[in-house]
Amino acid sequence: MYQKLFENWRAFQKVIKEDVMQSEEYGGSFDEMRQKIKEAGDSVWIFFDTETTGLNPLTGDRIIEIGCLEMVDRRLTGNKLHHYINPQRDIDAGAIAVHGLTVEFLSDKPVFADVAHEIIEFLKDAEVIIHNAPFDVGFLDAEFARLKKGTVNDHVHKVTDTLKNAREMFPGKRNSLDALCERFEISNEHRTLHGALLDAQLLAEVYLAMTRGQNDLSIDISLEDSSGAGGKRKPLPTKLTIQLASIEEQEEHVRYMEGLAKAAKKPPVWSN
Repeated sequence: MYQKLFENWRAFQKVIKEDVMQSEEYGGSFDEMRQKIKEAGDSVWIFFDTETTGLNPLTGDRIIEIGCLEMVDRRLTGNKLHHYINPQRDIDAGAIAVHGLTVEFLSDKPVFADVAHEIIEFLKDAEVIIHNAPFDVGFLDAEFARLKKGTVNDHVHKVTDTLKNAREMFPGKRNSLDALCERFEISNEHRTLHGALLDAQLLAEVYLAMTRGQNDLSIDISLEDSSGAGGKRKPLPTKLTIQLASIEEQEEHVRYMEGLAKAAKKPPVWSN
């Protein structure tokens, strides 16, 4: 049974990249696509990331890069929003070490006020998915406040924090975006520095991996077995017999778990 589950999970991982592809179902301009999506009753996911001058918007740090990718029905639509932004202030050396963006590079880029409307329109009524959402939302709220444009929650349907979700799924583990890429075997070898659009792409792949198993690792009950006359579904049995594993099955299970521990090259959590 365990082997089958792992084989299924590997198969699901192979098709994750098939989900991260441009969909041609909603052709046309951005406004036309959003209208078609709305008419179809589909929800919009926006994968969102920023780079900043420092760590604290309350002390004047600013957004210097923003990257967004749109996804509908678990497929990227091809719509994206990416801007480098002139912060009109210095950038902390520690921040430059993370993203590599300098004052000189950003000197001829638009200021946030010039792109704020475009950002709001792109995020409008969508579920915005962010890794460590309080950080990015805090910066975006501060930028909106300077322009008297409300808060992020005034414009979007909801905000989903994948860091919070990952901590619930993998308590006690490292749950940075890099750690999740490694856990789900998503390649980020091309990522030497952080970049908002690249990180949004990685986050999209990670989120599909995090949520796919909820839909696909399920028990397949055929209609023939679960439906009665007239196509009505029979109620599931409430009195179930517990069948204990045989000695041979228990020994096979032990051997399989030992093999997993050996492959992991570290003490398994179930031995603690």
